[in-house]
Amino acid sequence: MRAIAFLVRIISGLNALVGNIFSWLSLAIVLVCFTVVVQRYVFATSFVWMQDLYIWLNGAMFTAVAGFALLRNDHVRVDIFYRPASTRRKAIVDLAGVVLFLMPFSWVVFYYGWSFVSRSWRLGEASANVGGMPGLFILKGFILGFAVLLALQGIAMALRSILVLSGNETLLPAKLRYETNDEEQPEASD
Repeated sequence: MRAIAFLVRIISGLNALVGNIFSWLSLAIVLVCFTVVVQRYVFATSFVWMQDLYIWLNGAMFTAVAGFALLRNDHVRVDIFYRPASTRRKAIVDLAGVVLFLMPFSWVVFYYGWSFVSRSWRLGEASANVGGMPGLFILKGFILGFAVLLALQGIAMALRSILVLSGNETLLPAKLRYETNDEEQPEASD
């Protein structure tokens, strides 16, 4: 069980690192977009590559941080049923969700994305816009990274669920454990 907890920590750490790095792209997106607007409306000029840049940064950021968002429970979920559930029930729901939905989804994205991305890399694909950015193939590579990081975090979720269901959740650091409801917390003894 310690090996499982170690694996959960490693995968979660990887997604936290990638997420913390790529979340800074949001600042770059705002700055580039602001620059494009100022150039267009103040100086009456525009660069197509800059317009491509903030769209591409947006795509890179959102695909790179998907696993991080899953780690932080930032994905959309029907919380009306999940939030008040016991830790054990949350673990069962997460395990079933990962096995039935997340892993097949990640596999489909990776499988069908592979030929799309590899073709783009072979061609050295660039922007379709005249004067646009080169290197579109790099951005398309993020599709595969998205599927891998999301699948890895799904594996970490499934393993965390197994630790909870086997009564070994305490092997995980507090930040990786399920949030507990007030009625679940043990009462303090005097």
